[in-house]
Amino acid sequence: MKKYVLETMNAVQKYIDEEMKNAPSDKTREVLSEFETKIAYFQHERLIHLLVTLFFALFLLFEIYCMFTLPYEFLLFSVLLVLIFFGLTIGYVAHYYFLENSGQKMYHMRDEIRAFLNADRII
Repeated sequence: MKKYVLETMNAVQKYIDEEMKNAPSDKTREVLSEFETKIAYFQHERLIHLLVTLFFALFLLFEIYCMFTLPYEFLLFSVLLVLIFFGLTIGYVAHYYFLENSGQKMYHMRDEIRAFLNADRII
């Protein structure tokens, strides 16, 4: 997913930098429409990763609670689960951080295209 997001952002940024000023407005509208569709897909992906991240964080907190409340015989198993959930939570937080920041950048790119189309319409 990270590769796909970066490829999409790079392609649209390349269009903005190199082609948009000389392209017909119909082509720019088509690029904008496709980009907005992909942004919607990325928003859905971001929501799913947020939910997964929250669930793994809850599992981690629950396992930390269990580690302190269960009998000593289960301590090794609880510590192992805490480490696993901690690693997964950190990984999901890092991936969600990437998705969130990429989403913000894509919103700015979309606004730049829309501003260009609106300026083109006024002239």
